Amino acid sequence: MKFPYLFSPIKINTMEVKNRIVMTAMHLGYTPEGSVTDQLVDFYRERAKGGVGLILVGGCPIDEFGGMSSMICINDDKYLPGLRRLSGAIKDAGARVGAQLYQAGRYTHSAMIGGRKPISASAVRSKLTGETPRALELSEIPGVQDRFAEAALRAKEAGFDCVEILASAGYLISQFLSSITNRREDEYGGNLENRMRFGLEVARKVRRAVGPHYPVTVRIAGNEFMDGGNTNQEARIFAQALEKEGMDLFNVTGGWHETRIPQLTMFVPRRAYVYLASGIKSAVSVTVLASNRINDPAEAEEILRNGEADMVTVARGLIADPEFAEKARTGKADTIYHCIGCNQGCFDNIFRFMPATCLVNPRAGLEGELEIKTAQVKKRVLVVGGGPAGMKAACVAAQRGHRVTLVEGSERLGGQVMLNERIPGRKEMATAVKDLATNLDYLGVEVITGKKADRTLVEKMNPDAVLIATGARPGMPPVAGADLPHVVQAWDVLAGKKGVGKRVVIVGGNAGGLDAALFLAGIGTIPPDALHFLVANRAETLETLLGLMNRGIKEITVLEMAPKAGADIGLSTRWTVFAELKRLGVTIITGAKVISITPEAVEAETEEGVKRIPADSVVMATGSVSVSDLKAELAGLAAEVLVIGDAVRPRNALEAIKEGFMAGLSV
Repeated sequence: MKFPYLFSPIKINTMEVKNRIVMTAMHLGYTPEGSVTDQLVDFYRERAKGGVGLILVGGCPIDEFGGMSSMICINDDKYLPGLRRLSGAIKDAGARVGAQLYQAGRYTHSAMIGGRKPISASAVRSKLTGETPRALELSEIPGVQDRFAEAALRAKEAGFDCVEILASAGYLISQFLSSITNRREDEYGGNLENRMRFGLEVARKVRRAVGPHYPVTVRIAGNEFMDGGNTNQEARIFAQALEKEGMDLFNVTGGWHETRIPQLTMFVPRRAYVYLASGIKSAVSVTVLASNRINDPAEAEEILRNGEADMVTVARGLIADPEFAEKARTGKADTIYHCIGCNQGCFDNIFRFMPATCLVNPRAGLEGELEIKTAQVKKRVLVVGGGPAGMKAACVAAQRGHRVTLVEGSERLGGQVMLNERIPGRKEMATAVKDLATNLDYLGVEVITGKKADRTLVEKMNPDAVLIATGARPGMPPVAGADLPHVVQAWDVLAGKKGVGKRVVIVGGNAGGLDAALFLAGIGTIPPDALHFLVANRAETLETLLGLMNRGIKEITVLEMAPKAGADIGLSTRWTVFAELKRLGVTIITGAKVISITPEAVEAETEEGVKRIPADSVVMATGSVSVSDLKAELAGLAAEVLVIGDAVRPRNALEAIKEGFMAGLSV
């Protein structure tokens, strides 16, 4: 498939960009002291080599008061040598590069600025940090604006092709723009014209500093998605005013960090927020960039062909596959490893103050350390198990030139990951398996499904190395009544092998149990296509349709023994899971130890005493147990025998895929 719109050049002010793909700024955690590191340079160089048109790096704090640790500093001339090295490496590898100018305002933690209070438009408490900032004095405002201009000039001197003013996501400029955080009574507060003043003056000063021919872009929120906040209507007015100040491109995203509407998780449908960019495009004449959950070149091409935007953001998609652009350009789009929006390696790591990595790409952030080199001795490699760990190991081993065979006992690849196909908001997990399967085929791996690997089979194949990735099986705690016929495993329910009655008790409230709850609670809710039809034809009232959307036909109760449910779900995703469970009416009881299961109920010991919860069906989601007995059976049959993935110990897909990757490098 060809992508003529995606790979057409575009001119932004005086900057020519070879295609319409932009890697927008993301916090990666690769600069612990604020200075450019080899890790950062290696990471971005590989994406530039992979064919992306424009890379925006950052956020880059413009002063010492408005950032967080491990960001790329641009607030002092001492950072210039590193910044020049970064911009030079990216440009030498074939991409254009810009720096995002960052001042977080009330999103700054006081601990990161020596205990001082963060600044903002007004003293309105931040739900993100739990702190209340101080309002900027009128006399201080010009100085803060000047720091933006000085940072922009520093970026220009460091060889960056453009700069981006960050005016979205609830950061400082957003805080002036929004009536939620701007309670001022001077010329910077009150009506929209006054609230825009701070951001417009920043744009004016930046333009004056860098001159008329240097590209300046602005990242804006097409909708704040905050109660009482700015919508696309106000965003269009702001964009029109910014265009008059000489801004050359609008990078349109949505939401703040406090927004309770998901923006980046896999709960968000692909290209869900393109309409925000279209709204801005209808109001301005300069370039508009669409953002959020655009991870496939065919979808990007459609956005451009339809005229919904002029360029597209593929940000985390380029963490997942640095060669995204080149694969699409050269007819290999099918082999792209797509971002699945899991957030496990990127956002969740950043929230834990760890550098970003990626579930589907374990090399992310380790480009200088992990290289897939051709093996000096070509081997016959047998991979037993077609879950994510085994599939990744087979792909990497084949990339290195080994002759690889993968044997999977079931009729399909993917293991536990494929259970996500039936879970609302989790279906993208299956995309990771599809991509691995496509690459297995492309790399010439022989795949045998529906066949159990045993000693006889391995003897016949006579491999030089065996990688055992046989995964895990569901665990079963010693609970009285667990053998009753109405007690089923969550895996069987999610696989469509077992049905359940109306009243369902799920035993286990970590990720597996909550996933089962999402699936079961969604049964009987109105599907999206039917909802669209009924809304378009005004067949039902909005109240009726909301009721059909928000309640299914099952009554679901989750029992979790620990004090907190979902403890193994990442911070960036956990809140969206619980929001969905609440919407669907799922009851979650924590601190509940199941004592027994009867034909009619589940009895659990809780802080309030023994509870008896009526149940037509009981779903067990109590963890899993490794399946690794094959290693002993294969003793002496191959020079190398290695156990990987859940067969070592059950863990999440990020860890399993990385272990498979490392195994593929080691054989």
